[in-house]
Amino acid sequence: MPAVEANIPPIDKRSAKSFIRTNERIRAREVRVIDESGEQLGVMAPFDALKIARERSLDLVEISPNAVPPVCKIQDYGKFLYEKDKSDRAARKKQKVIVIKEVKFSVTVDEHDYQTKKNMAVRFLGEGDKVKASLRFKGRQMAHRDLGYKIINRLIQDIGEAGVVEFMPRMEGTTLHAILAPSKKAEPAPKKVVPAAETAPAVAEA
Repeated sequence: MPAVEANIPPIDKRSAKSFIRTNERIRAREVRVIDESGEQLGVMAPFDALKIARERSLDLVEISPNAVPPVCKIQDYGKFLYEKDKSDRAARKKQKVIVIKEVKFSVTVDEHDYQTKKNMAVRFLGEGDKVKASLRFKGRQMAHRDLGYKIINRLIQDIGEAGVVEFMPRMEGTTLHAILAPSKKAEPAPKKVVPAAETAPAVAEA
C-alpha cells in the first residue's frame, strides 16, 4: 500500500482549488478537443489529446466537464488560470453590493429636519442603496404611535418614484420602521441626482 501511494503524482494545488482537471487527471474515455487557436480537433481519447498538447509544450485543460463528451482545450494552464482569475475579479467589481442605510426620525421631528432626512433618503436610493426609515418611540410617545406612522407614510409618499416599499411600516419593540429599495425607474436615471440643485444644500450641511 505505501508503495502505491508513493507512485501517485502530487496534486496540482491550483487545479484542486479550481476543481479543474488537467492533463493526466482527465478521467473521461473520450473528449472533444479544441486547440490553442480555437480550432476543433474532434473527439479522441484523452491520451491522444494530451500527446498533441505535449508536442506543442502546452497543457490539456478540461473546460466543460459536464458536456458529452467533456470539452478540453489545449492551452497554457498557468495563463488560463491567470485569465480566469482576472475575469472573476472583473465580474466581482461589476457586482453592485446592496447596502441598507438607515435614516432615523423622531415623533417630534420638525419640518426642516424632516426635509433634510427625506433628501438624504432620496440620495441613498439614487445611489442604488436601500433605505431603512426608522422612528423610535420614547416613554409616553408609545401612546401616539399614529404620529409615527404618519411620518413614515409621509416619507414613503414624498419619495415617490425614487423608491419602492420593500417592507411596509411595522413595529419592532419600540421602533417603527420601513424598508425602501431603489425603483427600477430611478436606477437608469442618475441624471435626476446629478442636477445637484437639490442635493447641494444637503452636502453643504453635512
